[in-house]
Amino acid sequence: MHDHNFSSSSSDNPERVRPPRLIRLPEVMDRVGLRRTAVYERVKEGEFPKPRSLGPRCSVWVESEIDEWVNRVIDDGRS
Repeated sequence: MHDHNFSSSSSDNPERVRPPRLIRLPEVMDRVGLRRTAVYERVKEGEFPKPRSLGPRCSVWVESEIDEWVNRVIDDGRS
């Protein structure tokens, strides 16, 4: 019988990569501090991540793309 040690689970790894997550508009607005109109204006201007469509009345954003946008805004403010 082989004894495999699997104690180093992903929860023990501090650099664990979070799985991709899709977020809806209310959470996007909360995270970036913009209203619906401002989000869609920036998307149209190419200054904000584009939403993905899950159906005729359901748009979502990739959480990591929103995080990257927030970090760029922060970095631009430091320049």
